[in-house]
Amino acid sequence: MIEKKSIDYEKTVLIGIINREQSEEKVSEYLDELEFLSYTAGGEVYKRFVQRMDVPHPKTLIGSGKMQEVEAYVNEHNIGSVIFDDELTPAQQRNIEKQLRCKIIDRTSLILDIFAQRAQTSYARTQVELAQYQYLLPRLTGLWTHLERQKGGIGMRGPGETEIETDRRIVRDRISLLKKKLLKIDRQMETQRGNRGALVRVALVGYTNVGKSTLMNVVSKSDVFAENKLFATLDTTVRKVVMGNLPFLLSDTVGFIRKLPTQLVESFKGTLDEVREADLLLHVVDISHPQFEEQIASVNKILDEIKSGDKKSIIIFNKIDQYKHETIDDDDLITEKTGKHFTIAEWKKTWMQKVGDRALFISALNKENLDEFRKRVYDEVRDIHVTRFPYNNFLYPEHLDEYS
Repeated sequence: MIEKKSIDYEKTVLIGIINREQSEEKVSEYLDELEFLSYTAGGEVYKRFVQRMDVPHPKTLIGSGKMQEVEAYVNEHNIGSVIFDDELTPAQQRNIEKQLRCKIIDRTSLILDIFAQRAQTSYARTQVELAQYQYLLPRLTGLWTHLERQKGGIGMRGPGETEIETDRRIVRDRISLLKKKLLKIDRQMETQRGNRGALVRVALVGYTNVGKSTLMNVVSKSDVFAENKLFATLDTTVRKVVMGNLPFLLSDTVGFIRKLPTQLVESFKGTLDEVREADLLLHVVDISHPQFEEQIASVNKILDEIKSGDKKSIIIFNKIDQYKHETIDDDDLITEKTGKHFTIAEWKKTWMQKVGDRALFISALNKENLDEFRKRVYDEVRDIHVTRFPYNNFLYPEHLDEYS
C-alpha cells in the first residue's frame, strides 16, 4: 500500500472485476497500478471492491448487491470518488452516479486527468485537451447534472469548467479546432525533425515510471523532469549526445501503460512520431517491478500499434539496485525478498539476458554499469551510421571514459 497523508488527498475507493479474461491475481495487479494512478492524481485509496462475474452488468457494470455494499461504504466514509479499473459506458456512468451520488471515474478518465495535470507545454496541453473532449462527447448527458456543482479534485481538471454549458455541437467544433491546431504543430515538428540532419536517432521507450528520464539525464547531462510518479514526462525531449567521437540524437518519450486510452494514442501520435522515426529503440524496463514481464508485453503491443514493433531495439533492465531476491542459480533468481544485491555477472546468468538482442542491466540512479551501456549504444549507433554513410569512418575509443 502507498503511504500518504490523508489530509492532502481525496478519499477514493477502487472497483475491479474478475472474469474469464482477468484472474483474481491479475485484477489485484491492475488495482495496485490503479492505486498508484489514484495517488498520482491526488487520491488516497480507502478500500478496494472486487466482484467475480462472467458477464458485466449492462447498467452498472457490477451487480446490485455489490453496488449496495459500495454505496454503504461511500456514505459512511464520505468518499469523494469511486474509480473503476474497467472503462464504463456513458449509460453505466450515469446509472452509477445516480445511485452513489459522487464522482464516478474509470481508468481512462483517471489517466486523462493525470495527463491534464502533467501537461506543461502548449503542444501537450492541446493533445490532452483533444483526448478529453473526445472522451467527454458521448458523456455530455451524464455530465449535465453532477457537474453543475463545479466540484474540483480528481477527474475535474482539463478543458475547463465550461464543459458544463457546452452542447454536442460546440464540443465537436472544439475537437475540430484542436485537430487542426495539432496538425499545424505536427507539420512544424516534422520540419524540425527534418532539419536535424543525418544524425542517427535513438529513442527511449518503456512503461511509465521505469526511469527513462533519469537515464536521459545521466546520458545527455540534461535536466529532464523525473519523479517517482506515473507520467512524470509528457513532452518528448530531444538532446544531442556525443559518445566518443560519434554524435547522435537521444529522445525521451511519454511512458506507456496497460489499457492506454485510445484517445491518448490518437492525440499523441505526433509525439509518438519520435518513436516511429527512430533508428534504434532503447526499451527501458523496471526490473524491480513484480510485473515487469507484463509491462514489456504492454509496451511491445503499443509499439506494434504504432508500427514500430520491428525496429532494432535493446532491452535495458533498469533499477537493478532495487531488485531484492534471495538466491541465484544458473537459470533464474529465486523470488524471495532479501537485501542481497547481485553482480552484473550474476544478472547475465539469468533468462533475462536472453531477452531481445543481449539485454543490459543498469541502475541509472546509481550510475551502475553505465560503461557497458555506453559501449553497447555506441556500437549500435556506429553500425547504423556506417551503414548509412559507408565512406565515413569512426574510430572506436580505447577507453570508455572517453564516452562521457
